[in-house]
Amino acid sequence: MAYLVLSNGQIFEGRRIGAPVERIGELVFTTGMVGYLETLTDPSYYGQIVTHSFPLIGNYGVIEEDFEGKSALFGYIVRELCDTPSNFRSQYALDDYLKRQGIPGLCGVDTREIVRITREEGVMNAMICDAVPGDLSAIRNFAVVNAVKSVTCAEKQVYPAEGGEKYRVALLDYGAKRNIIRSLQARGCRVTVWPAATPAETVLAEDPDGIMLSNGPGDPKENTGCIAEIKKLLGQKPVFGICLGHQLTALALGGDTVKLKYGHRGGNQPVRDLTTGRTWITSQNHGYAVVADSLNGVGRQTFVNANDGSCEGMAYPDYHCFTVQFHPEACSGPKDTGFLFDRFIAMMGGVRRA
Repeated sequence: MAYLVLSNGQIFEGRRIGAPVERIGELVFTTGMVGYLETLTDPSYYGQIVTHSFPLIGNYGVIEEDFEGKSALFGYIVRELCDTPSNFRSQYALDDYLKRQGIPGLCGVDTREIVRITREEGVMNAMICDAVPGDLSAIRNFAVVNAVKSVTCAEKQVYPAEGGEKYRVALLDYGAKRNIIRSLQARGCRVTVWPAATPAETVLAEDPDGIMLSNGPGDPKENTGCIAEIKKLLGQKPVFGICLGHQLTALALGGDTVKLKYGHRGGNQPVRDLTTGRTWITSQNHGYAVVADSLNGVGRQTFVNANDGSCEGMAYPDYHCFTVQFHPEACSGPKDTGFLFDRFIAMMGGVRRA
């Protein structure tokens, strides 16, 4: 047996899965009913111990083709782990993946109670361990730091367009999910992925038709260098920001961000389009939000979360830029807002490559 020890002193007993190591992280939950592979391989979970609210995880095994990136989470908590996956695409069991990646986890835990505690008390730190520590100060003092530096690519990478090159897009990698790249490739874009700290001058020197600012983990305000470079990029080319890219753009333009009580994580987040009044179901994974009022006179709020009213999108017409908090590239879904990539393509329409 092993334990999940919360920073508030509550203890959950469970059975070990994954790597036999002890680790402290920020305890969060996701409400997705499918897509556990995408959750495990989303770099935006860096530093976090992820709890699944859905009770059965692992039933379709591990399919490496569906990975979104390199796993960065610190721990994994499930109610029931399936050790006999049934899927013709499955390559091996989920527990094997956790062991290979060095991720500790627990199963047989009351995940419903963990989610209830997190919703009522807010995100807190926790520890996966074999024995309950007498002193909880190490758990309480933990903080997620250097998140983007830990997940960004080490060097420039180029991905060719599918079906003929129409546009060239520079993607700043703050922890980018692979399906952002795939979504652009499918629309005829050659994608050049740059490390997060790349100077704006280096990016612009290759004369891209547009710039993507990716998702990523951690507190957006920690990334002062990235924010400074985004300031130089805005207004130079069409810009589309997703998740952390949305937050960093707001900060670059003088706005503010705040930490949410327990964040939005899962594939069932309702978002209202303030232009059309239509509500979209979106995939999300973030713990911070842009304060829309802090950008009055600079940008216009375009989407709002239908549950808590937090900002889900901004438009900055003077800078030829728009950003969203949710994931239009969502994989395993929902795919309702994929049209935003088409909007980005339309913004680049003045320059077509032969």
